[in-house]
Amino acid sequence: MGIKYYTYLSSDRIFACKKCRTHLSTYEDIKSKNFRGQHGKAFLFQKVVNINEGEAVERGMTTGTHVVRDIKCMSCQEVVGWKYDKAFEPSQKYKEGMYILEFELLVQMNA
Repeated sequence: MGIKYYTYLSSDRIFACKKCRTHLSTYEDIKSKNFRGQHGKAFLFQKVVNINEGEAVERGMTTGTHVVRDIKCMSCQEVVGWKYDKAFEPSQKYKEGMYILEFELLVQMNA
């Protein structure tokens, strides 16, 4: 196993793992704030860093069936959300390749 390489983000508003404060994404990468996760409010992001992706699984969600994979913080291995691999409903295709981060599992860091 090699050395872990972390990406440090530069932005006025950074979202980080609540448990260990590892940078995950920026405010500019939010695509939508109108999502719900297991712990409540969640945001849809176009780009997330410093994560490990789990195995792809098919999950029934409120907007239909999707192929998703849980995402964990690379540092502490805490599950912080999921990634959309595939959406079966045509109206949900915009989510493919994007990430959900659950607000309750994040901390906002300001520059």
